[in-house]
Amino acid sequence: MLKSKQQHNYFLHLLLFCITFITTTVAGTEWRYGKLFFFGPEGFDWTGTITWAEFAGGLYFSLPFLGVLTVHEFGHYFTARYYRTNVTLPYYIPLWFGISFSLGTMGAFIRIKERIFSRQQFFDIGIAGPLAGFVVAVPLLFYAFTHLPQQEYIFEIHPEYKRFGLDYAKYVYQEGMGSFSLGKNLLFMGFEQFVADPELVPNKYEVMHYPLVFAGYLALFFTALNLLPIGQLDGGHVLYGLIGYRQFNRLSPIFFTMFILYAGLGIISPYTEPVWAEELLVVFAPFSYWALWKILDDRRKGLAAAMALLLLQYGFSELLPELAGYIWLWTFYVLYLLFVLKPATPTLAYTLYLTAFVVLAQLLISFVFPEADGYSGWLVFGLLLSRVMGIFHPSCPDERPLTPMRKALGILAFVIFLLCFSPSPFIIE
Repeated sequence: MLKSKQQHNYFLHLLLFCITFITTTVAGTEWRYGKLFFFGPEGFDWTGTITWAEFAGGLYFSLPFLGVLTVHEFGHYFTARYYRTNVTLPYYIPLWFGISFSLGTMGAFIRIKERIFSRQQFFDIGIAGPLAGFVVAVPLLFYAFTHLPQQEYIFEIHPEYKRFGLDYAKYVYQEGMGSFSLGKNLLFMGFEQFVADPELVPNKYEVMHYPLVFAGYLALFFTALNLLPIGQLDGGHVLYGLIGYRQFNRLSPIFFTMFILYAGLGIISPYTEPVWAEELLVVFAPFSYWALWKILDDRRKGLAAAMALLLLQYGFSELLPELAGYIWLWTFYVLYLLFVLKPATPTLAYTLYLTAFVVLAQLLISFVFPEADGYSGWLVFGLLLSRVMGIFHPSCPDERPLTPMRKALGILAFVIFLLCFSPSPFIIE
């Protein structure tokens, strides 16, 4: 019976990996050739618009991207096995739409099925994944930037650019065609400046058509994401190992609050007009119920409060239509802050104080720096950190400090974080 269950688990891991391999390859094809699986020149096509040759081209994205992800997860896995910890093989999470661009996956994770007993064990398991992934990501980017195709390569993706020649950037983006680009991080900029041939470096709006470069950028992005020193992310395990349970759980809520403060910069600002459409209520109305239910710790009170809030917003927006965007969006944003900051505070009163601090700080920054703008995509990740992953770290029986060598590795991990982190990783203009 035990053997049968074990075989079933192996099959599940393999199945998820195979599905994720297919979805990331299709996603890589979509990014590389700039077209969606179900949408061709003539509109929707349920049979698919991608040829087998193009699918093979997507392997230039999926193989390096999944390779780095797999090395990262097995860094955790083999370190856990070294400590004889009961741990699962990686669970890969496929995610692909076919009607919009995606990465083909939400990543992967391992499950540790027993308690970890020492700071050293937490530290070693936590740091092994990012270090292993980083060691693979750097040579991947080196190869990608030293093997860039000729400038004319972009005409294979965008034949319409050819009439402008190699100076296409002066013309096509003025027509609103360059709307998506990748952000920058120190390491990526270093490769662009000091490793790549300057003549061959792709335009910032076209990097996603270069699969090896795109995969390398994503490897750095996910490395930095995991090294955020919050909760039970890999960076949280590393910082916990360095400073211990009490100090970490004092610092983690502060780091989380600063993270949210940056993410929401520009939402509440005298210089920014909110973008609002009533169709957004499909998302925000259920969110209001969920948030107020959790804030008030009562489902019925949450439902009543959500209905009252929506009615008030609707009434005031009808009364003051020129302020409708502010009434809807600013209210939902303050509710979001209450929702995500509540787990960081001991009481609801402290949550209110902390929310007021964040809003006032964002307003002050907006007054002093009118162009200051955060990154709203981090708000989604902040929600996951607050309500799914958690922003505190559990204790363990053995709280002995780390060895000097491990402390040096911990500092190195945060240097890697600074090199890989992009404040605005994906930019839609």
